[in-house]
Amino acid sequence: MSSVLFEKRNRTGYVTLNRPDALNALNDELNDELWDVWAEFNADDGLDVAILTGTGKAFCSGADLKSFIPKWEQANMLDVRKNVARGIGGGITRGQHRITKPIIAAINGYAIGGGFELALACDIRVASEKAKFGVFEVRQGLHQGDGGIVRLVAIAGIGTALDLTLTGREVSADEAYGLGLVNKVVSHEKLLEAAEDYAGLILKNSQQAIRSAKETIQEVIGRTLDDALKIETINGYSSVGDFSEVRERLKKFFRKEEK
Repeated sequence: MSSVLFEKRNRTGYVTLNRPDALNALNDELNDELWDVWAEFNADDGLDVAILTGTGKAFCSGADLKSFIPKWEQANMLDVRKNVARGIGGGITRGQHRITKPIIAAINGYAIGGGFELALACDIRVASEKAKFGVFEVRQGLHQGDGGIVRLVAIAGIGTALDLTLTGREVSADEAYGLGLVNKVVSHEKLLEAAEDYAGLILKNSQQAIRSAKETIQEVIGRTLDDALKIETINGYSSVGDFSEVRERLKKFFRKEEK
């Protein structure tokens, strides 16, 4: 049975973690399959957005500790250095994080440990009312190593990053929304529909502009104000190509105004 399900329809890639008996924990097999899925999604001109979710009662319970701990107990410093190029979650936490097509997380249940890091690596997060979050690594003597701290600080601020990381406490979907960790909380039955609504909004826009905007947001993080403004200006004014799409979209806009 495949550890990752990948469907394509309506310009959307549906990516589903499929180890329900292990709460979709990330082992090497799942990570390798997911790496290939993200690479295929990125290269497919017929796909413009992805929705990531999990089967069963978990979105992702993080690294599979049965294989993760022995692997790193026996590792040396060269193994650690090689790991920098390839993070968990098939690389969207690190390694394929520069994919400019939007990725939406439909968080159906537990997103804890590395699963929380994976959710934070997505661009938009929609949570079921049943979703739970937490930096559970600290309960096992570890802490985030695949972008969890970096993205927690960027998304929710230092205070929240310290709170969740130092306590390792469980966070409900509603609290996650209040902290700015998720964009929306919906009933469990409406989760996929809500994620598809976000995808539909994205698909109405210029995909050239969307990808340039995502790339720009990634590039300006941590920059000085002057450098950030320069990058935004260059990317914003150079993203339109020959203006043919802009002209076509403006024609439709002005026709609506005239009615």
